[in-house]
Amino acid sequence: MMTTAYKGTNKLITGIVFGVLTFWLFAQAMVNVVPAVQNDLGVSSGTLNIAISLTALFSGIFIVAAGGLADKYGRKKLTNIGLFLSIIGSLCLVLATGSFLLIIGRVIQGISAACIMPATIALMKDYFEGAERQRALSYWSIGSWGGSGVCSLFGGAVATYMGWKWIFIFSIIFAIVALWLIKDTPESKAKQTGNSKFDVNGLIVFIITMLALNIFITQGAGFGWTNWITIVLLAVAVIGAIVFIKVENGKDNALIDFKLFKNMPYTGATVSNFLLNAVAGTLVVANTYVQEGRGFTSFQSGMLSIGYLIAVLGMIRVGEKILQKIGAKKPMLWGTILTLIGVGVMGLTFLPDVAYTAVVFIGFALFGLGLGIYATPSTDTAVSNAPDEKIGAASGIYKMASSLGSAFGVAISATVYAMISTSSGVHVAATGGIIANVIFAAIALLSIIFLVPNNAGKSEAK
Repeated sequence: MMTTAYKGTNKLITGIVFGVLTFWLFAQAMVNVVPAVQNDLGVSSGTLNIAISLTALFSGIFIVAAGGLADKYGRKKLTNIGLFLSIIGSLCLVLATGSFLLIIGRVIQGISAACIMPATIALMKDYFEGAERQRALSYWSIGSWGGSGVCSLFGGAVATYMGWKWIFIFSIIFAIVALWLIKDTPESKAKQTGNSKFDVNGLIVFIITMLALNIFITQGAGFGWTNWITIVLLAVAVIGAIVFIKVENGKDNALIDFKLFKNMPYTGATVSNFLLNAVAGTLVVANTYVQEGRGFTSFQSGMLSIGYLIAVLGMIRVGEKILQKIGAKKPMLWGTILTLIGVGVMGLTFLPDVAYTAVVFIGFALFGLGLGIYATPSTDTAVSNAPDEKIGAASGIYKMASSLGSAFGVAISATVYAMISTSSGVHVAATGGIIANVIFAAIALLSIIFLVPNNAGKSEAK
């Protein structure tokens, strides 16, 4: 519900985009500076892979709870809390001399993202309407999806020429600018209905389940897949998921309101969003491979993804216009197909250096083209199909899909790459890691075909 006569401004949009970019500066840029961080802090690749996935994992774990808290206590308040946490988390990384502050900083940054993402989407739903909201969400998507490309390139350049810690100094500056830009925005809250007591039990079960699953994926190969620890972790994850679904279903104050999934367009947008974010594992595989297998620097590997950056930034507004003309389903399908092709060609590691470099550049461009077309129609489908009083929670679930998709995509891709590289070398390992991401994109395509109706987004697009 719109709590005042206030109408959203470009200043608010800019502040929100800066806030969203702080997430990418600390989340995505980390993917591109793996060797630099490893050399500087002297941490193992296993520890670093955990540190990379922790931000997305903790974001995914807490994002639904934060979305619900934003509805109840104020979306602007949660955005501000998220930005302050971003500053603290980035400061931990700037001061890190080993794995302790690195891990702590990444966890705090994950919780920061959990606060920022759903609260900012809810602010845009509350203070913008119709085509204006679709425009605002396009800019939000530019910060979110485009931010991954900007920060991958930016992170590589900063790590190569200034030192990787400067990435997080810039992240602090961005967060301060965002705080200043949104300071005059009035508070936005949902009208409270039903049981407003926070679902602590649901959150605890969810945290245990997600952590067990993430450790199983990232450390299973190290422990040994038949080791009792690995088997216990898998059992905890499976039993936790069953208990969570059983306990949460029908609860008035459920952490995840499963009734939202009765809305097919919302479900299609959320499931495909999870899977396309899992394709982010491609960035880890491709960036690590060209540095380990082809001798690229961090900056050179970042330059490879410049096509992704240009394409995703250029196509997000195009995706918005297509949505307004023909609805959401077709651009979501087209975007996913282009992403699948773009990722697939990066697996052609048998090609010689010049040819492979060209193929990866084209692959990244197609990847960006696809995500750019997909982004706004998907976000608008999720937001416009959620009830006003639950928009923070619904946005939280949608963004949880992004964060958990990215966390598990990165974890699975890095695990596949590491397992194969020890026995068959980095070239075969890169192909294996890419195939995992092609599978994610293919399942995303099926979820859109079967779950998103043909008329999704058309009523508001007219």
